[in-house]
Amino acid sequence: MSSEKMGLHALAKSLNNIVSEGRNTQSKDIDTLSTTGILTRINNEDATVANAVASQIDNIARVIDAATASIKNNGRLIYIGAGTSGRLGILDAAECRPTFSVPDGVVVGVIAGGETAIQHAVEGAEDDTEAGKTDLQQLALNEKDTVVGISASGRTPYVSGALKYASSIGCTTGAIACSPNAAIFEPADIAICPVVGPEVLTGSTRMKSGTAQKMILNMISTATMVKLGKTYENLMVDVNATNEKLKARALRIVMQATDCDESTAEAALNASNNSAKTAILMVLTGASAEQATKQLAENSGFLRKALNAGTNE
Repeated sequence: MSSEKMGLHALAKSLNNIVSEGRNTQSKDIDTLSTTGILTRINNEDATVANAVASQIDNIARVIDAATASIKNNGRLIYIGAGTSGRLGILDAAECRPTFSVPDGVVVGVIAGGETAIQHAVEGAEDDTEAGKTDLQQLALNEKDTVVGISASGRTPYVSGALKYASSIGCTTGAIACSPNAAIFEPADIAICPVVGPEVLTGSTRMKSGTAQKMILNMISTATMVKLGKTYENLMVDVNATNEKLKARALRIVMQATDCDESTAEAALNASNNSAKTAILMVLTGASAEQATKQLAENSGFLRKALNAGTNE
C-alpha cells in the first residue's frame, strides 16, 4: 500500500473518534421524510445548540477578556480557520466596522486559501500546516494580538499551525472546536468546545457545528465591543452611519437613548458629524459637539462614564 493510501486510511480511521463526524441516529431516515419532516428533524437538532454553547461561557469569557485587553493595547482580535469555519470568522470580523465603527484592521478574519476560498473551495488549503503560520506572519502578528482558531472537527492542520506560531511569539490563543480532545486545543491557551453531537447529515459541519461557531463568534465580538464602550445600555451608539439605513438607525438610537423628538435628534447628529454617541451626550447634558467629544475622549469613549462624570461635576 502506498504511503498516500496509508495516510488516507489513517485519516478515515481518525474521523471515527470525532464527535461531529459521527452518524446521527435521529436522522437515518431523513431521505424518506416529507419536506416538513426533514425540516422538523433539522430544527430539533438545532434546538440543542444553545445549551452546548452555554456550557462554554466561562471559556468564551476568557477569550473576550483577552481580546479586550489586546485591543486596548493597540493589538487585534484575529480569527483564523478553513472552509465554513474560516468564512464565519471573516463574516464576524467584517460586521464589526459598520456595527461598532472599528477600523477593519482591529478584528480580522483569515481563511485558508485566501480570498478565493471565501466563495470557492480551495483544495488542500486546510491541510497546509505551514500556511497557517505564513498567513499570520503576513499580518505582522505580534504578542499584543489575540488569535482564535476555528475548526468544527478540531483537526485542521492549517489552524493548528497558526495557533502554534501565535503561541510561540506570545499571543493569547483560543480554539473553537465541536469535538473533545481536538488537536487544535493542544497549542491554545483557551479551549472552547461546544459538543453539539453528530450532524443531521453525517459530517456536514456547516450545520449544528457552524451554528455553534457563529453563536460563539457573535458573543466574542459583541461582548468585547461592549467592554470597549461601544454600547450604551443595549444600544449600538458607535454605529457607523455610512448609508441611509444606518443614518436612520442612528437617528432612532439617539431618540431611544434620550426620549427626545426627531428634530432634536437630527440636529444633534448634524452637529456631531453623525456620531450617535456624541449626539446623545449633547442632548442629555446640553453640551456642544466640541464639549461632548472632549468629554467622551476623557472617558475613553464610554458614554455612561461621560454622563456620570458630568453628573458628579
